Amino acid sequence: MASNDPTDTGGLFIGRRPGTAPVRFPDAPQGVTESRQRRDRIVAHLLLAVELAMCLTLFGPQPAGWLWVGSQVEYLTGYVTAGISVIMLGCLASLMLTMAAAKRVDHAWKLVRRAAGHRQERGALERIFAASVGVAALAFTIWFLFIQGPAPSLAPA
Repeated sequence: MASNDPTDTGGLFIGRRPGTAPVRFPDAPQGVTESRQRRDRIVAHLLLAVELAMCLTLFGPQPAGWLWVGSQVEYLTGYVTAGISVIMLGCLASLMLTMAAAKRVDHAWKLVRRAAGHRQERGALERIFAASVGVAALAFTIWFLFIQGPAPSLAPA
């Protein structure tokens, strides 16, 4: 009897669409030495650190760099709109390029983790990005409330 479970049929009740079969991950590699798996674990940690650094640059160095570039464009052209446009488009472009590169590093991380003997099915990019957003929000809150101060009207006289 044919199964009409949506997880078996790719969401259709009449058959599976091409390319929608469940992903089956192979078992751990056979015949791999312990020293090789140790090196793979070290490489996986390095790739994870690179991924974290890439995500953290999205909230500090990259916007600051584009603010500087935008200020130079405004100085050279005399138009504030040109500087702001360069800042916005540059931040957006560098965000997209950084996330595309981080996705590739995440894929490499998954492959190295599998080579190290772990059953790695999902990447860590989503969790790392969410954690870096949390770190950036916490740092901004501390800076805003305790270092810079909210406003003169709330500060003691």
